[in-house]
Amino acid sequence: MTHPESVARRMFDLVEPIGLVNFFADEPNEAMAALGFSRYWDGYFAGRSAPLGLVSAEVVDAAFYNFGPGEAARHIPAVWDTATPDEAHAARQRGCVTALVHFLGDLVGTPELSRAADLLTLASVSAPVEGRVMYAALRALPIPDDPVARLWHAANMLREHRGDGHIAALMAEQVDRTECHVLLALSEGIHPAETFGRIHHLPQPYLASVMAGLRDRGLVDGTGHFTDAGRATKERIEAMTDRLAASPYAALDPDALDELAAVLAPIAGRLRAGMGLPG
Repeated sequence: MTHPESVARRMFDLVEPIGLVNFFADEPNEAMAALGFSRYWDGYFAGRSAPLGLVSAEVVDAAFYNFGPGEAARHIPAVWDTATPDEAHAARQRGCVTALVHFLGDLVGTPELSRAADLLTLASVSAPVEGRVMYAALRALPIPDDPVARLWHAANMLREHRGDGHIAALMAEQVDRTECHVLLALSEGIHPAETFGRIHHLPQPYLASVMAGLRDRGLVDGTGHFTDAGRATKERIEAMTDRLAASPYAALDPDALDELAAVLAPIAGRLRAGMGLPG
């Protein structure tokens, strides 16, 4: 685990399931609904953008990057008529922690989970914030005392840190907000890519223009499948994302990094099984 890309990829596989409870468990949605967000996407935009504060839809759109044109503006700033950013973040964290407690069961309260939270927190607060808008916003928040909450908070910071770097990689390859979903869909064997869940609802003329642009650049062929150039572009994006995601783990020496991997493995395994994710 010495090469930055291998470190980042290994840690991504172990940390990502912690953040995914926000999307694969009922408790976070229930917490946001209890706050007054009856529609999923209202709760999503409120909870995720909350650390940014009362910023405009344009800022949220830029920070999130991969939503369709105008999607952020359908929620921001209207969501702040329902709750404040502090309330929205607290509800999101509360729901995710409740979900983690549910899935992790007897792992909660163990020295191993507390150690995982401590080491992951150390990594999560050790990266530079320059150019990392979402990560910087989360770094400004207090670190929770409870080990499960601390574990989620650290994983969420690392997820947004990686996301900020992924956006940089996409921009370097000149892949835009919707093209990135097409490349992801094709890499996962989804065809036509326009049926992918994150973009299928977008206007058909807009999706047609996205596919036409990718064809013109030689990234997809006439049938909407990857070309060699398109596949190579996707691979470069993922490799750069891994390189840019490695810096938090430089704070851990090799022994601590191995220990973190060891204490996270059963947590990630339990979460993947509970949420029905591939191992």
